[in-house]
Amino acid sequence: MIKLVIEKDHFLQVMPVILDPTTSNEQRDAWSNFFAHDVPDFLGWCGQMQGRLPGLFPAAITFAEDQADLRRQITDADGVIVESLRIDEAELAVAARLKFVQRFGSVTSNIDVPACARHCVTVDVIRRRVNVAVAEQAFMLMIAIAKRVCEFNKIVREAELTQAGYPLRPYDTRYSGSSNYARIPGLGTLNGSTFGAIGMGEVGREIASRAAAFGMKVLYTQRNRIHTSEEWPSRATYCSMQELVSRADYISINLPLTPATRSIFDKKLFDLMKPKAVLVNVARAELIDREALMEALEIGRLGGFGLDVGYEEPARDDEPLLAYPNVVYMPHTAIGDRHLALSDLEEMCLKMWRGLNSTRRL
Repeated sequence: MIKLVIEKDHFLQVMPVILDPTTSNEQRDAWSNFFAHDVPDFLGWCGQMQGRLPGLFPAAITFAEDQADLRRQITDADGVIVESLRIDEAELAVAARLKFVQRFGSVTSNIDVPACARHCVTVDVIRRRVNVAVAEQAFMLMIAIAKRVCEFNKIVREAELTQAGYPLRPYDTRYSGSSNYARIPGLGTLNGSTFGAIGMGEVGREIASRAAAFGMKVLYTQRNRIHTSEEWPSRATYCSMQELVSRADYISINLPLTPATRSIFDKKLFDLMKPKAVLVNVARAELIDREALMEALEIGRLGGFGLDVGYEEPARDDEPLLAYPNVVYMPHTAIGDRHLALSDLEEMCLKMWRGLNSTRRL
């Protein structure tokens, strides 16, 4: 039986259900429940995958908590899956059996690919469909807020418009058209505006590429600048957090939640924002200081706020964000249909299976 070491990630904990026959029934049931609304027979899908992966299934799977733990466990591993943990010469020097490194994503900045090639270790990546879905959700939030979609969806009859504060004052259609017959002000346009990505990881890059396609100027900030070749697809410009916040019309925060990033978007940053700028968050609610957010909404500094992840899930009955018409608040649906996750898992498993049987880098 081969040994796989996997960086501990909440979603990657599904891998033992697919590949490790010693996985507990409790864990199998938990993941079956997770997929059930879109994939009623998740365990049946796992069985089909197992039949397609001779040699990869069955596998003994362990999880690495951190870099030191990975280095301890990699000594007798046949393969590893990493997201942010490093694979470089130090790890490869002690990994005598290692045949493949699978990146849970598409960016290999944490993997020394040339060193892996020298050690005849296959390296592969996946462009995660789930990340694409999350980027689409972030972009949808920006568009919905700019166009005031949620506020005026189905508000099209005279009585409803009057109740909403927009009594009809007809145009003289002998001389003009009747577009925006409700005379709704403050409708935004993404084209020509500035988008700021706080965090230019895989989701940030997916959002940025869409922003560029919509004719938006793209700024980004994070701890380290990415290579210029990776900036080029979205024509992104690197800048400081303060500059980004003060210049951007639309801002998306795309960071992992860590002690260092908790409440990173605080009152100081809200005070720097352009009046009526839009902020969206499809990462973790706690990245934004809740008290500062509520103050910015209350004084009307924000043009809108889009949130896919709640401070509590489900939201409490008295959630104050629900009272603001310029807030779009979704029930953590950005990851989309569970079939997207299955497609990611299928692609990753097939690439690992090939990696076991090949010394070339795919």
